[in-house]
Amino acid sequence: MIKNQSLRPVQPAAVRALAGLSLCAAALLAGCASGTRLEPPAPVEDRNNPALNSGANAAGTDAGRTSQSQVAGVDLTNGGRNALNDGGAGRTVYFDYDSYAVKDEYRPVIESNAKRLAGDRNRKVLVEGHTDARGGSEYNLALGQRRADAVVRALTLLGVQDGQLEAVSFGKERPAAQGDDEASFAKNRRVELKDR
Repeated sequence: MIKNQSLRPVQPAAVRALAGLSLCAAALLAGCASGTRLEPPAPVEDRNNPALNSGANAAGTDAGRTSQSQVAGVDLTNGGRNALNDGGAGRTVYFDYDSYAVKDEYRPVIESNAKRLAGDRNRKVLVEGHTDARGGSEYNLALGQRRADAVVRALTLLGVQDGQLEAVSFGKERPAAQGDDEASFAKNRRVELKDR
């Protein structure tokens, strides 16, 4: 036979202690949450097909942000060619401030490299993302990675195999130009394609 045990009433002090303990645990867990956001795939700008841009920009931007840069542009051309591409043979893509959208003007660079890589499946390329000196190191490493990933995505859309590409970010650690002016910053916001 089972004997009934009477339930003792719970003391108000015990209830308050349990409530306080659960609030402390919730605060501790909230404090451990990471502030790192997972971004959607990098958008690739295509001015010839506005329908593609609306989907890419909607996925790649936050509400209230626009994909247009608020920084005045810097002319990086020299007689119709990129000034820094003389040594790189058309293997550098430049970006707007705080952006990782591949601009339409660099389509020939992407297409020529995609054709070269698709023609030789054994060739491998290191896609290096770089930023200017503004901002923290952690932020710039993430932005450089998004820029490298955007170029990798553009190349794979043109038929390059994933195994041929490796995206890496150097953030602001390897500037192409020294200086604290907009011309130097513009030359440092880049992705370089280097043979491995």
